[in-house]
Amino acid sequence: MANPGQPTIRRGDTGTTVLRAQRALRRTPDLSVDVDGDFGPDTEAGVKRFQEGAGLTVDGIVGDETWEALPNGGPMPLLQTGSNGDVVRDLQEVLIAGADSGDWPSPGEADGDFGTGTEESVEGFQNWGGVDSDGIVGDKTWAVSLHATNSTLESAVGLDWAED
Repeated sequence: MANPGQPTIRRGDTGTTVLRAQRALRRTPDLSVDVDGDFGPDTEAGVKRFQEGAGLTVDGIVGDETWEALPNGGPMPLLQTGSNGDVVRDLQEVLIAGADSGDWPSPGEADGDFGTGTEESVEGFQNWGGVDSDGIVGDKTWAVSLHATNSTLESAVGLDWAED
């Protein structure tokens, strides 16, 4: 099961469990669901759409059956200056591809090291995506839509980096 041991959540709930459900819904993909930790009317509507499509009872509540049917809702890693590794390299490759269109600056070489060039590229991407421009790749930045084929930054980089 991709979301083991999760409690039942419903409209009005807040917190990390709601974030997990929202990330999972966006990975279905339902880009209309914000990843904000607040189980409001938009999240409830997203849950109902998912439940209907999955053949589940449509009640807008994320219980055991819905958790089991949802993809992994674990967070993507938090990336910032000093981060390194394959996930940073994959991020840099996506940023380089987008920089070709002139929407944000290129991070430079895809070397797997999150340095100044990557930070500046992330800030440009964040401005383009309409999220806080802090140069740190967290939930809100991972969730930015790439405006193409229901893709987000996290799906373009690779959901195999999601943490349990």
